[in-house]
Amino acid sequence: MAKKKKDNALTRERVLEALAKTPGGAKRDIARALDLKGSDRIALKRILRELEDEGVIERGKKKSYSTRGALPEVTVLEISGQDPDGEILARPARWEGEEEPPPIVVVPGRDDEGDTSLRTGERILARLSETKNGYEARIIKRLGASVHRVLGVFHEIKGRGGRIAPIDRKTRFELIVDPRDTSGAKHNELVLAEPLSGRASGLPRGRILERLGDMNAPKAVSLIAIHAHGIPTDFPKDAVEEAERASEVEKRGRTDLRHVALVTIDPEDARDHDDAVWAGPDDDPKNSGGHIAIVAIADVAHYVTPGSALDREAYRRGNSAYFPDRVVPMLPERLSADLCSLMEGVDRPCLAVRMVFDRQGNKKSHEFIRGIMRSPASLTYAQAQAAFDGKPVKGQEALARETLMPLWRAYQALSEARKKRDPLELDLPERRIVIGEDGKVKSIDYRERLESMKLIEEFMIQANVAAAETLEKTRTPLIYRVHEAPSKEKIMAFADYLRTIGVSFAKGQTIKPGTFNRILSSVTEAPSSDVMNDVVLRTQSQAVYAPENVGHFGLNLQRYAHFTSPIRRYADLVVHRALIRAMKLGEGGLTDGEMKKLGETADHISMTERRAMAAERDSTDRYVAAFMEERVGASFEARVTGVTRFGLFVRLKETGAEGLIAARTMGFEYFRHDEKQHALIGDRSGTRYSLGDILKVKLMEAAPLTGGLRFELVEANAPAARRQNLPPRIHRGKPIRDRTSKRRR
Repeated sequence: MAKKKKDNALTRERVLEALAKTPGGAKRDIARALDLKGSDRIALKRILRELEDEGVIERGKKKSYSTRGALPEVTVLEISGQDPDGEILARPARWEGEEEPPPIVVVPGRDDEGDTSLRTGERILARLSETKNGYEARIIKRLGASVHRVLGVFHEIKGRGGRIAPIDRKTRFELIVDPRDTSGAKHNELVLAEPLSGRASGLPRGRILERLGDMNAPKAVSLIAIHAHGIPTDFPKDAVEEAERASEVEKRGRTDLRHVALVTIDPEDARDHDDAVWAGPDDDPKNSGGHIAIVAIADVAHYVTPGSALDREAYRRGNSAYFPDRVVPMLPERLSADLCSLMEGVDRPCLAVRMVFDRQGNKKSHEFIRGIMRSPASLTYAQAQAAFDGKPVKGQEALARETLMPLWRAYQALSEARKKRDPLELDLPERRIVIGEDGKVKSIDYRERLESMKLIEEFMIQANVAAAETLEKTRTPLIYRVHEAPSKEKIMAFADYLRTIGVSFAKGQTIKPGTFNRILSSVTEAPSSDVMNDVVLRTQSQAVYAPENVGHFGLNLQRYAHFTSPIRRYADLVVHRALIRAMKLGEGGLTDGEMKKLGETADHISMTERRAMAAERDSTDRYVAAFMEERVGASFEARVTGVTRFGLFVRLKETGAEGLIAARTMGFEYFRHDEKQHALIGDRSGTRYSLGDILKVKLMEAAPLTGGLRFELVEANAPAARRQNLPPRIHRGKPIRDRTSKRRR
């Protein structure tokens, strides 16, 4: 009974959740929604009064808490992405309607101009105000980092405990820690703390729950991102023990593929090898010029069985998370780096798909095999590319001739079929951060995009399609990887931008991936080419996992599922289990209980994917800021990648570092935001700053703790109002807005 009471304790979060679902917001209706009786109603009254005093909620007439329109005035939102201008978009965390929720733009507050640390999937408590084309949201509180915990740096005060400076720049107050609540933390340690009731010296009090290490120690940067986003790091004891007890798989009952030269091709810094490929000519006279290809994937389902300790932990993590200096794996190292890694010269269990392609690269048939393999070689992308270019690494000449060249010829056929399919082709260079032995950033550059990478990518796509087709054909439930077409609102915004650079675009046309490809090709030589890939990317929907199939817009495929990386993605493990069940390939298949929960599983792993991506971006931002810290005061050439009412987002060509030029630093005049032209325009001088412009900027501040970079324009491209020393126009800190233009949705 005591446990039940604890679980149902009345909290601020429960009250806000009930308020969000209560039409009219009357106190009695909130109490009814919470099923409160007796003294609990007194507690409700106290919590409502506290929330009102803090400005979280607002009381209307007749002691009710009013809602406006389809959404309550105060509600929890989830960040959903950015529009082409870099404006942060959100959607309600809870939405019961069948139609799409109204568009919501997150507006920066007075003290958080241009904060780009809000990541897709993060939740915020926000106050909404209705506009002509949707809603504006002003942040009351960020909920992405735990509401009940604070990540920060402990600063010792001799004999008096100390203070905790929060990592999250949205947390505006430090915490005072009494000596008895420090848990032995040392000065400048990264700690996890919980707020306590009461205040000391006017500041809230806190208690240190966990010490995470010296803030100046190597790898502290990624540690901040890991804990800030709540990514699990330590494996439970029972999961570790289960992994350690695992042994080599028996070969009996499996198809022997050890005679097939299945090679792994990965980045030089790969931490695991979960896929291998082979291809050769088809000797069937009915398929003259055709190819046979085999994609073999580590048989993780053999080791991670439904309901086991390993399975529970893999589900909780959802996926591995990769950082410049470490990986937080989905599975313990005994599996991820050993038994489930397709090592060179070692027998390994696998789930493989054998595919037959015609000479044009179209797939004619496929079948799935549960087998045993032994890879003759583990290659890097560079080594494979050298062989494809006719310059194999010394000692790999025979491998190149007998194994890699047939693989290359099969890929060339698949490439022709890919061109006809016309998937979305974005050129988005990937930054590579190299960490030195001292834990500091040694260099930042861009990864080279080799044809060998595209080869592996195309074979993996074909294997993923085959998995989805097989499961559909056998009527076995599965988790799809789905990617919806861009929304009408995003297409309208995209069309508005194209008009500003003189590119025609018919809004009523049927949008396909090729539509974007043709636009990207048309501006290859234009000044806007560098930002067009970003604009197209922002126009896209976000890919997610779902038990219902809506196709994959970006790949231009009708059905698609993730099958090729079960070491690092739980979605792939579920698909493996579904295939084992559907094709009767032995033990470890999908259970009836798992099938009933596929919707819940899809939602969960979509969340963990967003969480990992946000943590990885935060870590990268902090490492870049640390690298740039020594260059404060230096000038750079930068391109405008976003235009908002509060300033310009710019990106440096050299490192890809991104930061903000605040509008209030751009000169002694009022800058008007023209949303349709994606520009800031000076009211007096007419100076215009637009998306894609190249500017000379000066780095004014680099904050490794938060990952923020702040730039200012150098005098050479400062607006005329500053150069002429015109008197300033008063701007009282509210965000700049163009009241005559329509809201971008």
